[in-house]
Amino acid sequence: MKVLIIGYTHPKFDKRVFRTVQALSRVAQVYYQYLTYKPEESINEGNIHYIPVYKIQYRRNIVRKYRSRRSLDKAIMNLVENSDYNLLYLHHFPATAPLAPFKNARKLGKVVIYDIHEYHPQNFLKFLPKPIEKIKEAVMWPVFKKQLLLSDGCIFVSEETAEDVFRILDIKRPTLVIPNYASKILKPGLESKRKEICYVGKVERSLTKKDAQILNALSKHGITFKTIGINAGEKVKNSISLPFLSYNDMLQEVAASMFSWISYQTTGDENYKNDLFALPNKFYDSLAAGTPVIVNERFVSMARIVKEKGVGVVINPQKVDESVQKILEAIDRYEEIFNNVMKHQNEFVWDEDKEKAFLEFVLGIYEKKRAALGDKT
Repeated sequence: MKVLIIGYTHPKFDKRVFRTVQALSRVAQVYYQYLTYKPEESINEGNIHYIPVYKIQYRRNIVRKYRSRRSLDKAIMNLVENSDYNLLYLHHFPATAPLAPFKNARKLGKVVIYDIHEYHPQNFLKFLPKPIEKIKEAVMWPVFKKQLLLSDGCIFVSEETAEDVFRILDIKRPTLVIPNYASKILKPGLESKRKEICYVGKVERSLTKKDAQILNALSKHGITFKTIGINAGEKVKNSISLPFLSYNDMLQEVAASMFSWISYQTTGDENYKNDLFALPNKFYDSLAAGTPVIVNERFVSMARIVKEKGVGVVINPQKVDESVQKILEAIDRYEEIFNNVMKHQNEFVWDEDKEKAFLEFVLGIYEKKRAALGDKT
């Protein structure tokens, strides 16, 4: 089997994308496209053929940005149309031709697996002005539906995302849920925990005014707020700001904290489903590092897990005093919460069993379609 993996704008070692590259390379020849902002040569390493696609960054000139994106999308479509593969694995779609790779691969009799990282109708071009954003979302729902129907299998980051999408579109597709699992486990000692709350990220997600009020109230109780790789601590007194760190160093910093903060606002819309149904890296990385989480109740996917497993605190930031009290009470019973995290750690980390389930899903769909087409894929 030969697999073409389209990383689109993801960098070479994006955790979620590269995990699929490594897993599929154990059972197939993999051709892996990723984005680079400096020229690189294609190389072969074992069963992986790396295909860097170079893109020039234009930050202000809209016309140049569009041309650069269009050039990228043409390069992607050239790979889809002309590469030798049996299975197309899409981590995203060309922004200027969102249906093209799906249609082309299906026309060629290829198997299509669609890994849906985001709640696309809302997330795609999410920073457009409000009136245009609503029009974009209305246009994207039918496009998204066609993408799903043209896919042989779909992979979502959370059960809630998959259920909501299929409910709205009134369709069903073969589906597997793969959250953004951590890559490794740390086992910090209870005594090593510092009285601090850390906030991790490289994507800018702003603290709300209420978030800051809670954190400032906690600072009066000697609880420090520490940001890692994100500029979000300016609203909080006596906060500590660390730069972007390597994955291992970041985990070490998270492991040293009492809690990890997961309450923010990506856009001005509190009902932004890409937040509500997300299971982001910072959630799984924190728990894998042995650190309980403080989660906004709006984030229903994360809040469900925290409540079910007792691995943190769920707050409503609109109720500042209540949220502060909940966190202080959690500190009083910290050993119990910490032990729950230790008990469930393996559930938050990518391992052989989860990789096996992933491969069984992809290979099962491939074999089923190959049989239906008379072994022509």
